[in-house]
Amino acid sequence: MTPVVEARDVWKAFDGTVALHGAGLALESGSIHALVGENGAGKSTLIKSLTGVHAPDRGELLFDGEQRDFTGAQASMAAGVSAVYQERNLVPQFSVAENLFLNRPSLRAGFLQYERMYREAEVWLERVGLRVDPRRTAAGLSTAQGQLVEIARALALESKVVLLDEPTASITAREAAVLFELLRELRDRGGAILFVSHKLDEVFELCDRITVLRDGQTILAGVDRGKLTQGEVITAMVGRDVTFSERAAPTLRHDDGPALLELRDVVTSLGHEGVSLSVEAGSVVGLYGLVGAGRTELARAIVGVEKIEDGQLLRAGRPVRVRDPHDALQAHRIGYVSEDRKTDGLILSHSVSHNVGITIWDRVKSLLGFITPARERSRVAPIVEQMDVKLSSLDQQVSQLSGGNQQKVSVAKWLASDVDVLIIDEPTIGVDVRTKEEMYLLIEELARGGTGILLISSDLAEVIRLSDRVLVMANKRIVAEFEGSGDYAVLSEHVMEAIIEAEPVRETIVPN
Repeated sequence: MTPVVEARDVWKAFDGTVALHGAGLALESGSIHALVGENGAGKSTLIKSLTGVHAPDRGELLFDGEQRDFTGAQASMAAGVSAVYQERNLVPQFSVAENLFLNRPSLRAGFLQYERMYREAEVWLERVGLRVDPRRTAAGLSTAQGQLVEIARALALESKVVLLDEPTASITAREAAVLFELLRELRDRGGAILFVSHKLDEVFELCDRITVLRDGQTILAGVDRGKLTQGEVITAMVGRDVTFSERAAPTLRHDDGPALLELRDVVTSLGHEGVSLSVEAGSVVGLYGLVGAGRTELARAIVGVEKIEDGQLLRAGRPVRVRDPHDALQAHRIGYVSEDRKTDGLILSHSVSHNVGITIWDRVKSLLGFITPARERSRVAPIVEQMDVKLSSLDQQVSQLSGGNQQKVSVAKWLASDVDVLIIDEPTIGVDVRTKEEMYLLIEELARGGTGILLISSDLAEVIRLSDRVLVMANKRIVAEFEGSGDYAVLSEHVMEAIIEAEPVRETIVPN
């Protein structure tokens, strides 16, 4: 069978850094094909080469057996190729519906047919399990909601080739299950799907074939999933055997005083009501819920981005008012690793050194208030080395790093700040299996050192592994609390029962 999409011996370099050298990939109709590799392996670059975002330096791109050189994403879409890129690409000022049909708006006599667009948008939003008003602007969406809108946009194009780069990075297992059913339907109708993910459990559940990239080269090319184990895939990704640890002994709690962070009957401007929780020194408190439950919004209220309208926020037993994230850091020693690293967590046009050092500028400036690059780099370098960030130098722009390495920088800046309370929202979004394990060990180490951690994650297994206590949020309320680190199967069942009881599942509408 002639592949519907094929990349042969593709090379691509950026400013002297080789991203792809001799990479190959072949997608067949009626197949879901996984593309996996470590951060920086070249996965996103290969996808962007296929869609015309990047022009390969060498190599061939074939579609239905004929060489094609797309001049941009619009050209590839016109040829029947749609993509969801790792970076979010919504227009904040446009409505959800306008974003969903950005590439094929409903027109009559040159005018947008808004009511028809809203009706059709509701259908596609329901298909991916997202319950938002299609008339609202995209600016108010969470990262996970935005991701689902982009997935709905790609599926609404009904293309014969769909390329998905980390589509489940910030959505929960329930939303992922809905997406997988849609992808299986598309495959069974003859579609060709490329699925990029660091979650190997998803890869082995969903995909028919697996291609592995390492350092820009194809190591395994389209191998039948049934002929591989997860261990073999990981070995191909990293080039050696990797051993993963069990969870360390329970974190050492420092309970001799008041909780480091406490909320009492908090009401926010975003609709949270009666939220109470506590984070003790040396503990990891997990906060889990479905997309739209209000987890990220609560974190933003704690650090002063959103408004707390009633109730109390206490820091070490003392009621405080946090004005903004700078005040949270400087006055209250509360750090926040945002789930949206590109908007809230990083300054993409600045260097790695500046991004990591920004939280300690007040400590590294001279008596005259100047911050010398040498002094900044001396404080930043050990943290960047500890996080094993792959970069050419500390002066490299963060925008030039892979998504996983950007996430490492986002976490590194808070390690440098040495906060007492750290809120971590989606700590392993977009990172590979080895980096995920390193992140887990880092979180456990921070807790053993006395840091109080509020962990927000869409990965329930991650929450259960890392947390001493698991709080369940639905409809912007805490609806249940469980002891963490127990039997995953039992605990996950209890968590989902609590969510379903508080937030009944709505029937999915299928388009005609």
